[in-house]
Amino acid sequence: MTAQASARSLVVFDIDGVVRDVSGSYRRAIADTVEYFTNAAYRPTPLDIDRLKSEGVWNNDWEASQELIYRYCESQGQQRDQKKLNYNTIVTFFQARYRGPDPNNFTGYICDEPLLLNSEYLQQLTQAGIAWGFFSGATRGSANYILEKRLGLQSPVLIAMEDAPGKPDPTGLFVTVDKLDNEQNNTPVIYVGDTVADMYTVGKARELQPHRTWIGVGVLPPHVQETAARSQAYSEMLQKAGAAVILRNVEELNPAKIAELL
Repeated sequence: MTAQASARSLVVFDIDGVVRDVSGSYRRAIADTVEYFTNAAYRPTPLDIDRLKSEGVWNNDWEASQELIYRYCESQGQQRDQKKLNYNTIVTFFQARYRGPDPNNFTGYICDEPLLLNSEYLQQLTQAGIAWGFFSGATRGSANYILEKRLGLQSPVLIAMEDAPGKPDPTGLFVTVDKLDNEQNNTPVIYVGDTVADMYTVGKARELQPHRTWIGVGVLPPHVQETAARSQAYSEMLQKAGAAVILRNVEELNPAKIAELL
């Protein structure tokens, strides 16, 4: 199959860990939040957070923060119902760290996120006839900040946290695909993500819409690439969750690679 044949495909990208490096932002905010609500008794490591997310149901970082707090309390012999946690208070604290205290003027960790792809890469896909969009568990404000302000994209197709149930529910992926596949002709879909939940989403999409080809592409987030052993373990985790291929950077998914996958 030639690269030209890949014009009959759609690529949907996750954002966190794929488009931007969130190890010093979202994940730092998780650690800050857990540390604060455990009175500085416990600060989860990146590996702790990865272990939680490997369960495939903690894509929402607010919920992940709350769960880590609860699990720490349980490790200390305290029951969950004894820990008086207010979810909205957790969200507010988290957002103040990640986004900054002013929701209309971002000054938090989000401002320092390294980009993992550039707009020229997306133009390359467009020139090859490949339609693309984004389905992310990030809030719409956070997602638009990176896509429009940082990457300079003009109103890209985006389904964010507010628009659909959280992954691994594939509803948001279906909506994204419907926006991209105007002719409703069952064009093959590649979903690119960095977590088990992302790969589970592809699997559930395949179960619910078996008439369409669904391919999960795993990307290693930067924080797991610090050692070969960590990269290998994370790759195996994504493959076990259903990834067809594992890439070290999203830009490796060029038109020729897409054609190869199809």
